[in-house]
Amino acid sequence: MLETTVVEILAVFIFGALVGSFLNVCAYRLPKEESVIRPGSRCPHCKSPIKWYDNIPILSFLWLRGRCRNCGGQISWRYPLVELITALLSVAVYLRFGLTPAYLGFFFLVAALWVASLIDLEHQIIPDEISLIGILVGLAFSLYNPLTTPTDALLGALCGAGGLYLLAEFYYFFTKREGLGGGDLKLLAMIGAFLGVKSLIPVVFLASLVGAVIGIALALWQKAKDKRTFAIPFGPFLSLGAVVYLFFAPYLKPFFPWL
Repeated sequence: MLETTVVEILAVFIFGALVGSFLNVCAYRLPKEESVIRPGSRCPHCKSPIKWYDNIPILSFLWLRGRCRNCGGQISWRYPLVELITALLSVAVYLRFGLTPAYLGFFFLVAALWVASLIDLEHQIIPDEISLIGILVGLAFSLYNPLTTPTDALLGALCGAGGLYLLAEFYYFFTKREGLGGGDLKLLAMIGAFLGVKSLIPVVFLASLVGAVIGIALALWQKAKDKRTFAIPFGPFLSLGAVVYLFFAPYLKPFFPWL
């Protein structure tokens, strides 16, 4: 049994690293509205195609010491880091749900949240290719989802987008400033489709709490003139709230009794 578990953990780690390599492509190309399929991976400096043996997640970067084999250009540490974190997320989902349909569904969710956060942090957008496809996958997955029902998933998607929209309108009414973007609305709809309607308040609360703390800290650190208008992307905090809920929902029940 122990040997089987170790083999399974190694397998989901490798699978996660491979997915992480694809997420690097998505994070680089989706904001540019480029295909994530063609052309194949290329060096960001000399544009030469990367051979398959130089594109093995994590290992190739270490073997080549973070440089292109062709031109010697420096490759960012971000690439193996994204692959490693995705691999660890894959293992975490496996330990929570085992090798079940739930593993596949929820690993899709955390991978989508991870790449959406990377893009939002760098470009302040969340591509529809992630959130809209994610909503459809979440609704289809509800047939096998141990945490929700199809009705709950549909309500989660509708209330996720609608509730955040009302919150954004409420914020604009009092401040006359845009507080949330359309990408955030669709991202929360995706989260609701996977985690159900009851998850929305805890997810938004956690996202707002952590976002406020980090936002104030960054505003002070960067010495922003107006702390109230200092803006940071909200997508990564929604993603963090969703991941915390996915893994630790039972521990949140004292604060949110309906869970």
